[in-house]
Amino acid sequence: MVKYSRSSWFLGLVLLCAAAPVFAHHGAASVYDPSKKVTLTGTVTKILWQNPHIAIFFDAKDPDTGMMQNWELGDGQAPTGLYRKGWRKDDLKVGDTITVTGCNRAWNGDFRVGGGIITDSNGKKLFTGSKDDGIQ
Repeated sequence: MVKYSRSSWFLGLVLLCAAAPVFAHHGAASVYDPSKKVTLTGTVTKILWQNPHIAIFFDAKDPDTGMMQNWELGDGQAPTGLYRKGWRKDDLKVGDTITVTGCNRAWNGDFRVGGGIITDSNGKKLFTGSKDDGIQ
């Protein structure tokens, strides 16, 4: 009987550990307000190409105040997902001018946006991996 009890506890612990990453994931809806769509044009200042999501930082004017701010475009797909959609790590560089169309502002008013379509200065469109970016 003790043998089965230890096995049951061990199996339960393994299943709990395996399920832990599921609880850690967040949805974009908890961070970004889909009713607050904006279009921003600015200059890339930093790119983080890492898991679990890439992040692009850029300077652009706040549409509400007209003041220049440093924005974070985040919550796209993981680098591997974007790579499958045609992205390459060197598609954007610090100093490039971009326009982000149809992105959602953060619920809390921070200078963070999610989703949208990125268009570089040559007119090339880069898709963020959100469901509204035109690529499935």
